[in-house]
Order: sequence, then C-alpha cells, then structure tokens
Amino acid sequence: MDSRLCVVLVEPAGPLNVGSVARLCANYAVPELRLVAPRCDPLADEARRMAVHGVGLLQRARLFPTLAAAIADCRRVVAASGRDGGSGMPLPPEEALAWLRSPLDGPAAVALVFGREDRGLDSQELGQAGRLLRIPTPPGYGSLNLSHAVAVCLAAGQRTAADLEAMAPAAAAGPLPPRQAMEDLLADAEDLLLEVGFLHPHTARARMAGLREVLRRAEAQQGELALLRGMVHQLRWGCRRGSDGGSG
Repeated sequence: MDSRLCVVLVEPAGPLNVGSVARLCANYAVPELRLVAPRCDPLADEARRMAVHGVGLLQRARLFPTLAAAIADCRRVVAASGRDGGSGMPLPPEEALAWLRSPLDGPAAVALVFGREDRGLDSQELGQAGRLLRIPTPPGYGSLNLSHAVAVCLAAGQRTAADLEAMAPAAAAGPLPPRQAMEDLLADAEDLLLEVGFLHPHTARARMAGLREVLRRAEAQQGELALLRGMVHQLRWGCRRGSDGGSG
C-alpha cells in the first residue's frame, strides 16, 4: 500500500513557521498537516500570509493534545532530531524518507515529526518514532529554522515509487498495524507486569521503554501484536484465577 504522508509539528510557537510549513506541504503535495498542542494561533494573520496557496491545508490542519494521539493511526513514524535517541542512529533525510514511504500493507498514514523551535523533541517523544532523521550540517552550528528543516526533508523525499522500493527494506509478510495497536498492547503488558511484581512503579517507565524499543525494531505485524495481546490477557486470567484459589 502506498503511503499518505502527514507532517506533524509538536508545540509550534511561531505562526510564521506554521504558515510556512503549510505552504511547503502544498508545494510537495503533502495531504495533511497535524499540530500537537500548538503554542500559537495556527490561523493567525501571520500564518495565513505565509501559507499563500497552502492556506486551505492550514485551515484543515488537525489538532491533537499529544504526539501519541497524532500518530496513533500511522504505520511508520520518523522524527527529526539533532541528537541520538532510543531508535538507533539517525538517518540522513533521503534514507529516512525512503524507509517511511516505502509501500507496505497496513494503514496508509505515515508521519514525519518535527519538534519545538527552541528545544526539539524530548526523549519520550523520540522514543515513539520508528526511525530518527538528522539533517547533515557543518560542525559548530547545526540548528535550523523549523520551516527550513521541513523544506530540506520534503525535498529529500521527492523520489519515484521505484526509487523508494529499491532503497527500502523488503515489505513485511503481513500488514503493519497502526501505532495505537502497539501502545494498547504495551499498556496491557505494563498493567500485568506491575500486578505480578515484575515491574515496580518507580522503574516501570524505563523498563517499558526498552520493551517498546524491541517491538518497534521488530515492526511486529498486526496478527503478531494480536497474538501477544492475547497471551497477556490469558496470563492475567491465569494469575488472577490462581490467586483466587482456582484449581488447574
């Protein structure tokens, strides 16, 4: 299945940047702009002026309270970062966009995520991406304006379908699930592991981040996640039945 690219901006503070990104999305035929808890009015006059022919896309931009909500329906996610995170070594834009947009079965939506103008994405947000992207810059001053970074990445992503298939890994045997399916599994697993004492409240977040990383690298398919979630449910039932004195 071909991809439907969504550009996601996390807590953008500048209406000029938001409008410029909307214009870029129109330039590069990106169908959807998503905004996570914007710190400015995305429909302010400054944003509309900068959007130019992308003002319709700006008006249709979807708002979300968290990054997790914004990418819940996406099969793959790439986050732009100036530093290393929990998703392995950052890729150059061309390679990251080829991975992101490679044809695979599963949800059509894929997300390219950019962080705040002043401090980017935090570690937890970077951990929600399947791959990290870093724009190569000379040493000494690697910070780019938000809209400039988006422009570099979208320009790097302009390849034919044949080029993308050649650069990307082979397609999985089954459809990839939306990101929310993995988060639902992890929530169930965390509840069970806390209940049986494998996790403790003060360390649960760090240990679950490790499990999330394993599942993300594996790109578990929809049926595989369903199998794992069924195992968690059965283990919970068995533990509670045993604690109630049930017999085998």
